[in-house]
Amino acid sequence: MDISSLYMKIQSQWDRELPFVIYRKSGEKELHSFLQNNNELYKVDSYDTTGFVFAPFDNRDDTILISAENSEYYRSVISETEFEVQHNKQSISIDIDDNEKEAHLKLVRKGIEAITQGSFKKVVLSRKEEMHFSDITPLVVFQKLIDSYPNAFVYCWYHPAIGIWLGATPETLVTIKGDQFFTMSLAGTQPHVDSLEVKWGAKEIEEQAIVTDYVMNRLSSKVDSLEKSGTYTHKAGTLLHLRTDIKGTLIPNNSNIEDIIKTLHPTPAVCGLPKEEALSFIMKNELYDRKYYTGFLGELNIVKNGHRESNLFVNLRCMEFVSKKALIYAGGGITKDSIPENEWEETVRKTETMKKVLH
Repeated sequence: MDISSLYMKIQSQWDRELPFVIYRKSGEKELHSFLQNNNELYKVDSYDTTGFVFAPFDNRDDTILISAENSEYYRSVISETEFEVQHNKQSISIDIDDNEKEAHLKLVRKGIEAITQGSFKKVVLSRKEEMHFSDITPLVVFQKLIDSYPNAFVYCWYHPAIGIWLGATPETLVTIKGDQFFTMSLAGTQPHVDSLEVKWGAKEIEEQAIVTDYVMNRLSSKVDSLEKSGTYTHKAGTLLHLRTDIKGTLIPNNSNIEDIIKTLHPTPAVCGLPKEEALSFIMKNELYDRKYYTGFLGELNIVKNGHRESNLFVNLRCMEFVSKKALIYAGGGITKDSIPENEWEETVRKTETMKKVLH
């Protein structure tokens, strides 16, 4: 299907208030879309089902499914010229609310204090920011995200009972093709200037090591021939991160995709370590609902080339549209070496990457 026809179908779904998702995987030149043929809110009861899942940060809440059985699937190839979107290349003037900043600094200080007292090794603390706009539609924002983030999983997801979410996430939760398994650990952030040859501080290196060690340890009983790459600098839009790739083979009769998801989600990259202690601190102290930010989303059990394939991503660099405003979510990993002012600036850089596509 050509892109114009696909967008007409998406617009028709939107007008009729029917669920849909449209997305592009990292490095690909194809758009994929599931258009649900009713407005039912399907919830994941079993991970043997097939479709596109949208899961919250709090795994006690429901995971939503756009069911393949009850949807039409479409794909379209992106040409080099079809997503030439005009961008504002100037830096955006952002008014920072002093109260909002002080609240986040206070939260970070509280997290560092808990770490020094031995409550946990790391905690990921976040906030949300509102941005008002007038004449931009979700599909235009999606186009800008496609153009701006070639190495991210970019999506636009809608259900009338939930709302509309968009994002460009650099982080894979898990990819499973047959019995082959892949994930990554991603931590540390700094702005990209003109090179990947950058220096990382002790705080970022330690944070990355914590995430990698956790993933390796938790998967060792479920994944055979577990291997990890060296840690390297990864570019995601205007930001750089430290990344380690992890792969292996699922152990027959000892692991399935539900086991893997429950083992990984939420990862130390979005929650902390130890997980339960960090999660408890977040729930008591962040004082807002993350909803689907730092949850996960993606294809579940899609049949490709004769075998099932699942591609799930951590929901980072995302926003929620509510009326004429966007709620933009951002956070960062806190360790004993964290500097509150620097942690605040990291969230500002992350929200800026999303704000640019709203201008």
